[in-house]
Amino acid sequence: MSILSTDKVKLNANVKDKHEAIRMAGQLLVDAGHAEPSYIESMIERENSLSTYMGGGLAIPHGTSESKGTIKSTGLSIVQLPQGVDFGEGNVAHLVIGIAAVGDDHLDILTNVAMVCSDDDSLERILKASTPEEMIEIFKSGMEEQ
Repeated sequence: MSILSTDKVKLNANVKDKHEAIRMAGQLLVDAGHAEPSYIESMIERENSLSTYMGGGLAIPHGTSESKGTIKSTGLSIVQLPQGVDFGEGNVAHLVIGIAAVGDDHLDILTNVAMVCSDDDSLERILKASTPEEMIEIFKSGMEEQ
């Protein structure tokens, strides 16, 4: 099972709030078999205690440490939000990347995702990607350069 695949990419999503965006990212992980349904609520719980907004229009929601047992395999989901969604304090996310990670995999994934998204050209391409395949290619090429 691939960490990132087309079935875990949602383009041009429109959500009413950050919780809906997080649930959408979490549901993609659950549907792909990476986590149990209860993992989604742990992602919301994490967000309520500490914002997962990273800056630059990027949020990376993930579950609490207590939810580790609900993760079956490491995976990423991507939700592209052209209109953006408020993550609080005036921070608007246009890209929500959900993570379910076994063991310490999340540290490498967070580093790689942050590196790809910190490159202005890559971020612009990600925000304008029109197919899941294009989105995945941007992430794969960006992660290979690390």
